Amino acid sequence: MLTYEDVTGCFLKAANNTALMTHPEYWINSRSLEREFAATCHAGSCEEAEHRSTCTFSFTWGALDTSLSLDGPAGVCDFFHEPEDDCPHLHTRDIPPLVVDLSYSLVLNGAGASISETALLSLVQLLKLRASENSSRANETRPGISMTLHENRLQPEVLTLQQRVELPIWHPDGMRSLHDDHHSHTERGTRHSRRAIDEEIEEDEVAADNPRPEDWLPQVMADVCQDILQVLESLDAVRSHGSLNMDA
Repeated sequence: MLTYEDVTGCFLKAANNTALMTHPEYWINSRSLEREFAATCHAGSCEEAEHRSTCTFSFTWGALDTSLSLDGPAGVCDFFHEPEDDCPHLHTRDIPPLVVDLSYSLVLNGAGASISETALLSLVQLLKLRASENSSRANETRPGISMTLHENRLQPEVLTLQQRVELPIWHPDGMRSLHDDHHSHTERGTRHSRRAIDEEIEEDEVAADNPRPEDWLPQVMADVCQDILQVLESLDAVRSHGSLNMDA
């Protein structure tokens, strides 16, 4: 099964192969036992980072993820009750995906004071369009603007972009499960139950789902890192577009 260390290591390896510079951080919540990971990413050298856009890749690994990684679905089921064929603990289709948050930012370095409201809205729309076009894995894109008070006047300070990537690491069908509707889930669950009954499993053992995210996650992480790099380039291009508008 997949562990927290596997997921973080998979991302860092993919980022390195994509020529993304990363600055990872790790935390653990001693009360909830949740583990958190965040890595600030940027293209180019670290010396140039303050003049370029950045992205923070982050996710939270909960206690359920830890239990599944150690014992699989059967271990979760055994914790609550005796295994049953139709128990949702055994069949991992209804377990929420691991959500990865991508938080982009582009500091305007004082240039925001010279941008008109119309030009600013145009920049934000352009940012969302280009980011969406260059994101093959994100299923949500939300642009934003951080403002600062300067000489009794609000002015734009940072262009931001929030994206969300869902990784169904415990679902038996992996990334394909995101495109399945509820009806196909029901049909597949029915076939799974019938097959388990027909096979007459020895010693009354119940077959649990066996997700193998380690088979497909490396490629997905490579796609995510490539998306990050392209969106970072789009952010930098948006700033250049804004400079042209200001000069006009």
